[in-house]
Amino acid sequence: MPLAVPGRTGFLSFALIPARLLFFLRLCRLWLIITMATEIPLYRESAETEPIDPLDRVIRYHSQTKHHFNRYAAWKQAGAMQWALRVNPSSGNLHPTEGYLVLPQMEGLDLKAGLYHYAPREHGLELRVEFDAGLVARLLAPFPAQSFLFGLTSIHWREAWKYGERAFRYCNHDVGHAMGTARIAAATLGWNMALLDGVAQDTVAALLGTDRAEDFHDGESEHPDCLAVVWPSGDVTGETVDVKHGESTEIPLFLDAELIQSLAAGTWRGSANRLSGEHGVHWDIIDEVAAAGWKTSCESRAVSAPSSIAYHVSPITHHSHQLAGAIIRQRRSAVSFDGKTAMASATFFQLLSRVMPAAELPQLDRPMPWDVLPWQPAIHLLLFVHRVEGLTPGLYVLVRDREKLLLLQQSMNEELIWTPVPGCSAMLPFYWLLEGDAKKAAVQLSCHQDIAGDSAFSLGMLAEFEGRLREGGAWWYPRLFWEAGLLGQILYLEAEAAGMRGTGIGCFFDDPVHEIVGIKGRSFQSLYHFTVGGPVEDGRLMTLPPYGTRDE
Repeated sequence: MPLAVPGRTGFLSFALIPARLLFFLRLCRLWLIITMATEIPLYRESAETEPIDPLDRVIRYHSQTKHHFNRYAAWKQAGAMQWALRVNPSSGNLHPTEGYLVLPQMEGLDLKAGLYHYAPREHGLELRVEFDAGLVARLLAPFPAQSFLFGLTSIHWREAWKYGERAFRYCNHDVGHAMGTARIAAATLGWNMALLDGVAQDTVAALLGTDRAEDFHDGESEHPDCLAVVWPSGDVTGETVDVKHGESTEIPLFLDAELIQSLAAGTWRGSANRLSGEHGVHWDIIDEVAAAGWKTSCESRAVSAPSSIAYHVSPITHHSHQLAGAIIRQRRSAVSFDGKTAMASATFFQLLSRVMPAAELPQLDRPMPWDVLPWQPAIHLLLFVHRVEGLTPGLYVLVRDREKLLLLQQSMNEELIWTPVPGCSAMLPFYWLLEGDAKKAAVQLSCHQDIAGDSAFSLGMLAEFEGRLREGGAWWYPRLFWEAGLLGQILYLEAEAAGMRGTGIGCFFDDPVHEIVGIKGRSFQSLYHFTVGGPVEDGRLMTLPPYGTRDE
């Protein structure tokens, strides 16, 4: 049965479903190694992993980072129908996010310096353009030795054909999810990663080739989202980094735009495959919002290198014997919950501790993956607690930056009583606002989806909104969704580690969310919902290995 397209007359045609894989025609692909679970550290210890042998780590980095970035996790089959699942969460399993690597020439490694696109079907790399090795070396010279660049782009059409104008925020949620998967994968090999947020978006587009309209079909272009630098952990000395502030060695958060223009002048290879035979409705508002949020500025910013005693793990933690790779690959989005499974309060507090970014610390000393974002946390959690042992059902708030407690209190109904939660460590700024059965409210606020009430708890992510945009500019808008997506990724993995399952909820009524706690004006904005509980498995579906004999 055709579905009405939101905001337009007409219907959603399933004949328009875009291909879920982007590949560049006429390019050869280099297959990467399938990394086995036995080679990957324990999930709770992944942030404390020591770097492996330098050359071996380079080879395994490309494989394992992509292995846990957007590769296939499994195939599902129902009757004659089959579809692939990926390790990276995506609304509707549509996967608009594409990943790229900018690699230098390395002695002993048979890879040319250049820009590589990740092909998840083959778990391989496509060489889009070979770069002059000397120019790449100059581009990466300000960073620690053996650094690489990691880039993310979005194909808005992959989401827009189904979700209309909501596709823009869904794509940016997925950027945050992908950022989280990449950071965690790097950590399992003992690598660091930081978002290069001082780079202008035109520069990102030039380096990743998304400004090459001749390589893409109409309506199927890639939107350049961001670049990050990845480097092996260990001592960073002035011999490997030439940006200094006083006695502190620093990591730059920007790139030389002129060098990138020189690299982009090389000979590009291949053209993108067509994703849809026709497009139907074109959502102009997505282009308008993307243009309004385009980052035109370039800032010569830098952050202090990690200290010798880095706070890699949140202070409230316990160790799990589950392998990180197993947790990452088994992650799924629950389609329904059983309405009875409860979460132990200790597990609940553990999960909340893992989303705390330790905002008081320098960026690169913060717990992984929060060390990847070069800004103070902007998102706080409004939680609907249903089935957490030892906690009274009701409405709660987690303040992810202690300095924002007063701002949150002043922005909400002044009659709310912010009560510290009994049994919760004082290290966790977690407050009880209202007592009562919140299941019905959670369902109604989440577009009447039962999963928000049948869970152990659900939540809304409240972003510091108007103040951030006025101070930082419109280009801050997508970054709020990136942080929300990164939060969602950690919630997904923590739910799996706890023996439960999570689901991101992109459809919700934001104004009623604000009204329930009396948020005034646009000081805060609800951007993303999430829910965690005991999943109900669909016994009609068969699970198959992602890469056949390559996984055996």
